[in-house]
Amino acid sequence: MTAPESAADVDPRHAPLVDDEAPLPFPELCAKIHERITAFLDEKDVGPRIEAVQQQTRVSLGVIGEALEKYKLPEVSVAYNGGKDCLVLLILYLCAVHQKGLSKPPSPIQCVYIQAAHPFKEVEDFVAVSSKTYSLSVLEYAKPMKAAFADYLHDEPSVKAIFVGTRRTDPHGEHLTHFDKTDHGWPDFMRIHPVIDWHYVDIWTFIRHLNIPYCSLYDCGYTSLGGTTDTHPNPALQKKAPPPKVEIPNGTTNGTSTPKFRPAYELIDDYEERLGRDR
Repeated sequence: MTAPESAADVDPRHAPLVDDEAPLPFPELCAKIHERITAFLDEKDVGPRIEAVQQQTRVSLGVIGEALEKYKLPEVSVAYNGGKDCLVLLILYLCAVHQKGLSKPPSPIQCVYIQAAHPFKEVEDFVAVSSKTYSLSVLEYAKPMKAAFADYLHDEPSVKAIFVGTRRTDPHGEHLTHFDKTDHGWPDFMRIHPVIDWHYVDIWTFIRHLNIPYCSLYDCGYTSLGGTTDTHPNPALQKKAPPPKVEIPNGTTNGTSTPKFRPAYELIDDYEERLGRDR
């Protein structure tokens, strides 16, 4: 299913939000992101999709701002795995950090990266590059989520709350609120969900409208990133199969390539997002 409205198309007047080849100092980075998001929120006559994302952005910035009132910067962290949802969360977080006057150096953003059992090289590369671009201090854990968070809180005992990019249609996301303590038996911290009510199409509209660099797998039809053994291009984005090969007089064939997939941002149905995941 493709997007009926092309609001997500990049406005040629908008330069990329960040330059991976020439990262900005942290205060300048936060200021630039804040400026771009402020301009985005001020846009008028933009159509219903952009208006919806503008409203979601305001709500999310309010949630992050509330969290930064409750917790000091060393007490918060971001769950970051290079995926689209946590990327939007990260951009909003950096905007809010500037709003709160917390972007003075040396203030790298604390992050925890829980790797898939069999990670994609493209994801690993994107996490590494974006960590430098956004001045992230990332600790990586290649183990199940519960054990990874336990180890992370042991290694970073000051952390009391973690921003998570979970959305309502994700597994176990249905009943979450903006602020939820971890369940019994889990490491104890506050889970903060600023983008919980964003739709799949909202995420991609934000990313493409602000021209935010993202993991290359999304351009190959992947819509939800896990590991190499349980993640595939989304079948809902598969292009029609080419016609069969036909033999021509000289004994060769008019060889055609195998079916390919449309990019992730062309999907609009929340409930088709995980069709490329085995679980």
